[in-house]
Amino acid sequence: MTASLNRRNRQRDAFFDNAKYLAIVLVAMGHAWGQILDGNRSVEALYRFVYTFHMPAFIVISGYFSRTFDLSPKRVRRLVTGVVVPYVVFEVVYSLHRRVVDDTPDHPISLLDPTYLLWFLCALFIWRLTTPIWQTVRWPLPISLVIAALASMAPSVGNDLNMQRVLQFLPCFVLGLLLRPEHFSLVRRRSARIAAVPVCAVAVAVAWWSVPRMDIAWFYRNAAAQATDAPWWSGPVVTLALFGCSVVLSACFFAWVPGRRMWFTALGAGTIYGYLLHGLLVRTGTYLGWFHAPVLDRPEGAIGLTIVGVAIVTLLCTKPVRRVLRCVVEPRMEWAFKPLPGTGAGAPERSERRPAETAGKTASQAGATGTADAPAGASRDAAREERAPV
Repeated sequence: MTASLNRRNRQRDAFFDNAKYLAIVLVAMGHAWGQILDGNRSVEALYRFVYTFHMPAFIVISGYFSRTFDLSPKRVRRLVTGVVVPYVVFEVVYSLHRRVVDDTPDHPISLLDPTYLLWFLCALFIWRLTTPIWQTVRWPLPISLVIAALASMAPSVGNDLNMQRVLQFLPCFVLGLLLRPEHFSLVRRRSARIAAVPVCAVAVAVAWWSVPRMDIAWFYRNAAAQATDAPWWSGPVVTLALFGCSVVLSACFFAWVPGRRMWFTALGAGTIYGYLLHGLLVRTGTYLGWFHAPVLDRPEGAIGLTIVGVAIVTLLCTKPVRRVLRCVVEPRMEWAFKPLPGTGAGAPERSERRPAETAGKTASQAGATGTADAPAGASRDAAREERAPV
């Protein structure tokens, strides 16, 4: 068993597990800070800084590990069990949670209107289904940017499936599809780490400056420009500017992610659990008025809330939590699907390892499937990421 665990650890890339854990920590910090923004310019500046890149970084990683996605039965099954099922389960859970804790028994359960942070699973489902398109067209990133810009000035794009966020964050996912290992190697150089320090300092200063001058709704990417009482043409301008800022700050974030195994590396495999579960605690605090405590108006209160948020999301990513909730977050559901081609009923799925006879495939042939630049073991890593997307 020890040898098996060692093999699994070697197959996973510590850098990406570290990045996922640190990103989920930033998500939890952002959600905590979002409850105490009123009248606190320092917290709001940090909040805007983090919100510029924390979800884009997550989405870029999701796109990177979706490069091998196609509409084959095996990957469609993973899309259903790793994205659709958790979305449906937690959409029901979040709705029932609000009925009970917020004392709103008539609160509807709607799968077309994602609750709180569940928009990401809904968006990932749509993005992954469109992956073959982005791997086929000639200019995927410019096309996705045009789509995002058009959405930002189209109030007619409704709230169903949170399509504004789906479309406005689309370029981040497409960017992830286009990245290769050497691109991450570039930002992990010592020079990049050094350059990231003044860049982030300037970004925090700009965020501080923007607090009284820019509507915070822009950072959520969930509405058209007209919703902020801004002219329609400002939508594309701000969308493209935010995308540029997101890319730069995401690169700074990746530059500071350690590449070696750390004490938190193993937690990177369970960030989907932390993501889905910590939102219930945030919503509970909102419904019950925990965030109105006077102590949270003081610096020590904000620092304490940050520490508590980080500690809680860390615990929610641990193995005991994953073991208990794997049946709804990462279910196998063999009973729900037809046997895969080449397997018998109930037989386990074949390994993602390619047969030896295909090892000599040329780079151009491999490039047709979007895996030409994948490192050793990347196919197996991608399979795991498709099942646990965050």
